[in-house]
Amino acid sequence: MKRVFITGTAGFIGFHLAELLLQEGLVVHGYDGMTDYYDVELKRQRHAILKQHQNFSSTEARLEEEETLAEVVKRFSPDIIVHLAAQAGVRYSIDNPRSYLQANIVGSFNVMECAQKQGVEHLLMASTSSVYGANEEMPYKETDKADTQMSFYAASKKATEAMAHSFAHIHDLPVTMFRFFTVYGPWGRPDMALFKFTDAILDGRPIDIYNHGKMWRDFTYVIDLVRGIRLLMDVVPALPAGRGSIIEGDSLSPVAPFRIVNIGNSNKVRLLDFIEAIEQSLGKKAIRNLMDMQQGDVPATWADSSLLHAMTGYRPKTGINEGIEAFVRWFRDYYDK
Repeated sequence: MKRVFITGTAGFIGFHLAELLLQEGLVVHGYDGMTDYYDVELKRQRHAILKQHQNFSSTEARLEEEETLAEVVKRFSPDIIVHLAAQAGVRYSIDNPRSYLQANIVGSFNVMECAQKQGVEHLLMASTSSVYGANEEMPYKETDKADTQMSFYAASKKATEAMAHSFAHIHDLPVTMFRFFTVYGPWGRPDMALFKFTDAILDGRPIDIYNHGKMWRDFTYVIDLVRGIRLLMDVVPALPAGRGSIIEGDSLSPVAPFRIVNIGNSNKVRLLDFIEAIEQSLGKKAIRNLMDMQQGDVPATWADSSLLHAMTGYRPKTGINEGIEAFVRWFRDYYDK
């Protein structure tokens, strides 16, 4: 029975991944710092659900606590580590970049060291579509050059990718980085657009719409995302020489067991259409406050997820209407609105 160590299990994506793995019968240990970037009670409620599974255990501590992290990993002795914990948010990184340095770079380094010392079968780590930065050619492919990050959040994630590649090369540590594209769904983060829009519309408050609505995102439903991660857990990168061929369009490194994979819906959606879907689900119109582009943001993201499909046979497929309906049902129930 596989033992999986997941960082960020009280977070949005980590919670859903842990729940999926536990339903499969895997043994999961969650590690989360319960930081107050957003409502800690929401995080505790997620963990409370996971704790109902007998195969789940957890530690509440920060990634920067090097000795604690190392001790917990050694004691749990995982076969696989999935590193999802991070300081998130493009806009917050403008005001508080040091928190990204500590959590995303120092914290991720500590996780890599633990994975290397433990000799895990596979280390999987979250990155973001934001690393594509100012790239204008879309859909984004994993093999595209990505050197023009436009926020410190994106820069911290790109730095993590580079660090992970060096660990993979030096230590022959199999690493898969996945780049997420605008994840949404039940138990979502309060700082994300769907949550903020839904809350404001129900309360009759205006919503801020950046770049006057001229924004496009590859909205990816969280259940689709974690299914993709689950399948990638079994696709362990290996150097191609003498150990199999490279898939067409593969991002596999020529010098390390290291691969980058997009996980997105492969469907660019206009922000105004997304808002209209929320309005339809709520049965209420939004008060729209059109604004200029927010510093550090990009006008569009769009994933080429053909590599994920080539390796796993899977494509994220949940449409925004279905996904928004599921979120709204959860939101109304959780907040009694």
